[in-house]
Amino acid sequence: MKFSSGNLYHIYNRGNNKQEIFFETRNYEFFRNKIKIHVSSNTDLIAYCLMPNHFHMLVRIQQENEENRLNKEIGTMLRSFTRAINLQEERTGSLFQQRTQAKNVSNCAIVCFNYIHQNPLKAGIAESIEGWEYSSFNEYLGKSRDQICNLELGRNIIEFKTIEEFYKLSYQNIDPEKRKKIFQ
Repeated sequence: MKFSSGNLYHIYNRGNNKQEIFFETRNYEFFRNKIKIHVSSNTDLIAYCLMPNHFHMLVRIQQENEENRLNKEIGTMLRSFTRAINLQEERTGSLFQQRTQAKNVSNCAIVCFNYIHQNPLKAGIAESIEGWEYSSFNEYLGKSRDQICNLELGRNIIEFKTIEEFYKLSYQNIDPEKRKKIFQ
């Protein structure tokens, strides 16, 4: 992955052959803690979502020449998580696809931000965006125990001031039929 200072990147990966990567609730919490240690300490984490077989993060690179360190930290995070899951599940081999993807989304940050948060709803594993507890959405609503995102930076980048604005913005591109069910 090649990163430039000040730019926003959508970082994502999934399980090999689309296999599950999170098997128990504690796996999500463990991975979230890994993000806190390896990613949010090296970047500005704006948003994240952990799905049963993949994950998404939106980050802003803080300094030039961070690419080697961030690449190394992401690799360390994925390897240590894989080791833990392999022990837990009594399995061997790679858990994640070979290459973690990173795309510069500086010109479409709001689209990526919403995509990340809406992912569980669109996949049909949650009835509302806030109904999926393994994303940063509830951090922005002020309903998360442990904040790992830079919420102030997120508010500035996505350009919302209040929780109500954030909520409305988050649901604006949802299928009208699905939105009707959620708001009944």
